[in-house]
Amino acid sequence: MNKVDQRRAQRKRRKKWFKYFAVAVTLLVLGFGIYYGSLLWGALADSSNRLDTSALRDQEVKIKEDPFTVLLIGTDQRTNRPNDFRTDVLMLAAINPKTQSILLVSIPRDVYMTIPNSGGVKTRINAAPFYGRQSGVGVVENTREAVQNLLHIPVDYYAMINFQGFEDIVDSLGGIDVNVKQSFSQAMIGGGKAVFQPGMMHLNGKQALAYVRNRKDVAGGDFARNERQQEVIGLLLDKLVSFGGISQFSEITATLGKNFQHGFRMDDIPALIKVYREIPKQNIRSVHIKVVDIKVGNADMLDIPQSEKERIRKMLQQQLEYQPKAEWLDQTDDNPSPDATN
Repeated sequence: MNKVDQRRAQRKRRKKWFKYFAVAVTLLVLGFGIYYGSLLWGALADSSNRLDTSALRDQEVKIKEDPFTVLLIGTDQRTNRPNDFRTDVLMLAAINPKTQSILLVSIPRDVYMTIPNSGGVKTRINAAPFYGRQSGVGVVENTREAVQNLLHIPVDYYAMINFQGFEDIVDSLGGIDVNVKQSFSQAMIGGGKAVFQPGMMHLNGKQALAYVRNRKDVAGGDFARNERQQEVIGLLLDKLVSFGGISQFSEITATLGKNFQHGFRMDDIPALIKVYREIPKQNIRSVHIKVVDIKVGNADMLDIPQSEKERIRKMLQQQLEYQPKAEWLDQTDDNPSPDATN
């Protein structure tokens, strides 16, 4: 065999080797993707608990085409009392795939309002799960109705996680890096204290939970707390939808099955991830509700002035391209409580 034939033979062998290598890598990636994807899919299916279409909608929304909302619920539920909890975090994401934008609104847990299906009881919004359970309406459905009555927009989907689930997901993703704005400390669930200093800090699950829960020892109170919650939610979402998160899927799925619940159909999940990935970071806006401190009896609560309610509602309705029906608006209670004083 002459030198020309030898070079040709070598090129053929290299091409053949590269072809086999490419096929092997492709199969390996697909294999891992199918395996981890099936784990995640199974956990998500197990944790799905869909609600009926919102009473404020004429028809169900389509995630890829229509503006929609997701209510993010964080609860203080513990494993030793799974049916007894209140909402510690309420955050509404109004997502518009057409404008590729998200409007985030944090609802303080101590907002004073008439709780649906309670017989007219006025108290903190975080009591909605209790009255939902008492009335048989359901804890999530009653929380949804409370948010709808407050903000005058439909709640289409929800995702609910408890304290343990939050800690485990943060740990499964390798922790998060937050930008601490001011010094404070917070007791951690299970013991110990987390100390935060201004600047970038890497947090594990217990520290991250303490970071988003503190609201009494810092300037800004609930406003600062809401900012931290939105920061952490954004960091977790970025990690969850990134390719790098695939190595933690087995841990994450174990956590999801125990401590997570959502209201999506399984065929909604890929569309939801695609919509989120396509939204530029600069198109994610955070809106903070301006509240005033009030006393109801001996209890400290928060009131939202009527002008502020109208401001928030208008922003959300514009984001969702939505206008509530007049007959539904007539049923909502916007009157301030006669026993609420500044």
